[in-house]
Amino acid sequence: MAKRRRKLLVPEAAQGVTQLKGEVMAKKGYAVDPNSPDDVKFEVARELNVPLKKGYNGTLTSKEAGHVGGQIGGSMVKEMIQMAKNNFKNSK
Repeated sequence: MAKRRRKLLVPEAAQGVTQLKGEVMAKKGYAVDPNSPDDVKFEVARELNVPLKKGYNGTLTSKEAGHVGGQIGGSMVKEMIQMAKNNFKNSK
């Protein structure tokens, strides 16, 4: 099966999205390395008892991978919604 890769609609936003991920997960109490915010997924995986490791993870189930990604992505979406609400309030 081909590797699935999601791409941002605006590739220039990648750095900002990665930075947001780090900020959001730090607010949730995770130790985030500012030089490598994507590595927070390993801490989330440990907390959820998901055997995620660097390199090949083809033995993970979709459910396990989804728990890790959902925890991070869900937190980011909540933060973006809050940011939009604040911007809307401030624009009035």
